[in-house]
Amino acid sequence: MFNPENIFEKAKSSAFYLWLMNKGLDRMIPFNAPHGFRIKEIGNNQVRTMMPYKKRNLNHLKGLHACALATLTEISAGILLISRLSPKKYRIILKKLEIEYLYQGKTNAYGSFEFEEEWLQTEVVKRLETEESILVPCTVKIFDELGNQLTNGITYWQIKDWKKVKTKVA
Repeated sequence: MFNPENIFEKAKSSAFYLWLMNKGLDRMIPFNAPHGFRIKEIGNNQVRTMMPYKKRNLNHLKGLHACALATLTEISAGILLISRLSPKKYRIILKKLEIEYLYQGKTNAYGSFEFEEEWLQTEVVKRLETEESILVPCTVKIFDELGNQLTNGITYWQIKDWKKVKTKVA
């Protein structure tokens, strides 16, 4: 049986499973597939993502589109959280997204998000033991291939145990 948690673990050390995970994400989130977002590296506490510089991701000035950069920000933090917090146990929803645009992207863009293990245990796991839901801010930085920082983003994730969710999934 397919278990996404196994794919995340295997993708940390296998190019094949990283490729497989990217293909699975394209199928699970078809809206993102045409943009070519890719997870380049994933570890226990860090992820590196990529968005290609291609027509579908450009704005009217031939720079990377603001919404595409925002989506890369969301993917970067979200995929790492999901890889560490079981989606079977926790509902993870993007509640708020703040982006500061710093430089116009004219090459492929790379997002990065990382955290300390202590942060995950104290600010997320421990809090979920006593609180019904928590709001977790995650800072994601996006750079171009030349090292220019394109954005500084903060995603705010609402995390809740599925047992405490009142609305039903259709």
